[in-house]
Amino acid sequence: MEITDILTDLIDEDTDQPRYQFDEEALQELMKSIEELGLLSPIKVRATGNGRYKIIYGNRRYKACKMLGRPTIPCLVSTVTDETEIYLEQIAENLTREGFSPIEEAEAFNKLLHDPKFSSSIKYLSSKLGKPEAYIKNKCDLLKFGMAVKKLIVSGTEIRKDKLTEDQLLPIKDLPIEYRDPLALIIARDEMPVSDVKKIARLFKDKSISSATKDKLLYKTGPALLETWSIYEQNKAEREKSAVPKTTKNAPRKKDTKPDKNEQQEQRSAAPIEDQLQRLLASLLAHTPVPADNMDINTNHKDVFLKDVDQLIDNLEKHLAEWKNIRDRVKKSIQIF
Repeated sequence: MEITDILTDLIDEDTDQPRYQFDEEALQELMKSIEELGLLSPIKVRATGNGRYKIIYGNRRYKACKMLGRPTIPCLVSTVTDETEIYLEQIAENLTREGFSPIEEAEAFNKLLHDPKFSSSIKYLSSKLGKPEAYIKNKCDLLKFGMAVKKLIVSGTEIRKDKLTEDQLLPIKDLPIEYRDPLALIIARDEMPVSDVKKIARLFKDKSISSATKDKLLYKTGPALLETWSIYEQNKAEREKSAVPKTTKNAPRKKDTKPDKNEQQEQRSAAPIEDQLQRLLASLLAHTPVPADNMDINTNHKDVFLKDVDQLIDNLEKHLAEWKNIRDRVKKSIQIF
């Protein structure tokens, strides 16, 4: 395709193109390169009538040349008119360039799949762009997250503070939004590796843990959530182990032997009280001292605050008395045996 110098003033940007985020520092570096060496790679445009042209790809190079005051820009003039083909070419070109963010990529795929102007399929996009179908699906799943999370998503796999990679988000993408976004922000803040994220995701996917408990878990830090997962898994394994009947090696099996009433009562009550204990442990937040200089309370709210504190203390004291009694009873039964 022949390269043609076109007047900069006759070229228009494509506001619908998939890439819209441009790093200012990188743009300044590109300007410096063009000033010293010239534009090494032409931009691609298409004629739009009235002697004007619209960019297919090369927006960043166009911006740099315009800011440098270049009167003309070397261009490749395309004769393609099909909107789908043009948009696919824009995506393919940007996939080879630095700075094309995962969210820009996801939005471009989503547009091709759902915009009536395109109405493409994942299979079609996969064949045209040379990307696996799973790759396209995973990118589109990033759009499930809210704007606060999307702003933190970056390319690559490096774990950085207050940033999120695609790999960190995939384990939690199918969680309900009330857990998904808060967890994503915790993961970014605490720089959690993917292996830890997968463990925490399993905790929130566990249907045996109540919604109320999961809500309380969101107040924990990433490391505290990981510790909760570890304790929960250990206790779960112990419960499963204790649920398996123990038999003496080579001992004859008794037929039609039924437990007496006391044994039946013990079997019925043991599992619920253990589950209740685990749920309580999972819901309790790790103790963090309240700073002495953080006692400013709105005068209008003091009565309500004191009432809430009294209610909290009352509940905690009841729990404490009850579980101390249970502990003493269990210790006593151990001593008997």
